[in-house]
Amino acid sequence: MHVGYGTGFQHLADYPDSVFMRKELEMCVMAEELGMDSVWATEHHFDSYSISPDVLQLMSYIAGRTKRVKLGSMVVVVPWHDPMRLAEQIVLLDHYSGGRFILGVGRGLARREFEGLRVDQNEGRRRFDEYTELVLNALETGYMEGGATVNQPRREIRPRPFKSFRGRSFAAAASADSVPVVARLGLGMLVILQKPWAQVTKDFELYHACWKEHHPNAEPPKPFCSGFLFVDESGDRAEELARKYLSANYREALDHYELLAKHFESTKGYERYADMSKHLNKIGADQAVEDYIQLMAWGTPQQVLDKFAKWKELTDMQGAMPNFHFGGMPYEEAERNLKCFVKHCMPELKSWPAESLAEPKELALTAA
Repeated sequence: MHVGYGTGFQHLADYPDSVFMRKELEMCVMAEELGMDSVWATEHHFDSYSISPDVLQLMSYIAGRTKRVKLGSMVVVVPWHDPMRLAEQIVLLDHYSGGRFILGVGRGLARREFEGLRVDQNEGRRRFDEYTELVLNALETGYMEGGATVNQPRREIRPRPFKSFRGRSFAAAASADSVPVVARLGLGMLVILQKPWAQVTKDFELYHACWKEHHPNAEPPKPFCSGFLFVDESGDRAEELARKYLSANYREALDHYELLAKHFESTKGYERYADMSKHLNKIGADQAVEDYIQLMAWGTPQQVLDKFAKWKELTDMQGAMPNFHFGGMPYEEAERNLKCFVKHCMPELKSWPAESLAEPKELALTAA
């Protein structure tokens, strides 16, 4: 099974951003040195929840510091980007890295980010559907043209894409309403764990049904799964610190996404989140934090492996990219957490049978 390193660039400590960035980037580079298969990062803007505003630029840097690891976005938030520029940046990163990029896309959720980037959140779903299709087509054909609202004049992507993105393009579908679009576009599922497994399982049932409808002669890529992880040889210490840092992490998420607010009720395309907000308000923040903690992988090495075994059983995932640094955790603890996982858990996880990430096929493109 593929085992990657995930990072959200969550900066809840009290030292300067310059110190945080230097240390976080070194952790990303260390992942290759420790034998991990990939490095993944997010896109977020404007607050401490995540100071990673340009995941493609970040991955270009990591591409230059590494030789082997795959480079994944979890995710590029498509509605915040011009589709032509996005396609160019993806292709450029793929050239920089020698074809190591794994594309992960999403729709975005936080009101403060949409407003700060001057994008109407009511347009989020429409932009995601239209822009993502334009980008995916451009990555295969070498040019972009059309779009119901952008009306992109036909232009060639230079440098041209040289390897197909089919089989290495994924989407985070946190809302069940997004699942049919993900399947129609031929994207794999990227599970960024945040809701009960019963709901995730229903999403996968819908995804596979929609996939068969649109791609009857092809199998979908097996999913990747991401979550937060804390492991220690002492079960008591693992529980104490996991609860501390997972709680801080999720409370920051509740604030960043305004998950207890009511604005989703009047935001087009985000009605599912209105239901989530009502549920969270009903159970209260403390219970929501506890439910979140129980979703994640933490404990002794064996307890962590047991949690991953459950994820594997439920999703048939080809790989996972846990996040080891979150919630204001000191870097000494994050590094210890990572190295404990690499020593005690990663060899077992890598031995599990799983469908490998497809090696991208070479494209033979001529002038568009």
